[in-house]
Amino acid sequence: MTVAVYWLIAAALMIVLTKVPLAWAMSKEGGGYDNRNPRQQQARLTGFGARALASHQNMIEAFPVFAAGVLVALLAGATGAWLTGLAIAFVIARVVYTVCYLADVHVLRSVAWAVGFAASVGLMVLALL
Repeated sequence: MTVAVYWLIAAALMIVLTKVPLAWAMSKEGGGYDNRNPRQQQARLTGFGARALASHQNMIEAFPVFAAGVLVALLAGATGAWLTGLAIAFVIARVVYTVCYLADVHVLRSVAWAVGFAASVGLMVLALL
């Protein structure tokens, strides 16, 4: 198994990890965490809670592009430093993205998003080389 697969697993786990601040915000929103109607409760969130929701949703959206990049690169026989480096870059960019989103640092958040997306596309480009 290549190192990139470990980073793919880490990125998948980030979907769950980005739910933690969202669940915390939901639990603080009058009445506790509403497991019967979480989407209705999430729609009422503002400030930190709304940012936590957006960050979580964006991780769900970004993961398939990254997963496709890793899998296409591996299927094409890509190996080595570029494969590993781009996989690591994606995960680090997504951690930075999440922290920036939660802290409301919008410009750096956008830069981190772009780095993560570029890493995903870069993985796909490896399949062409």
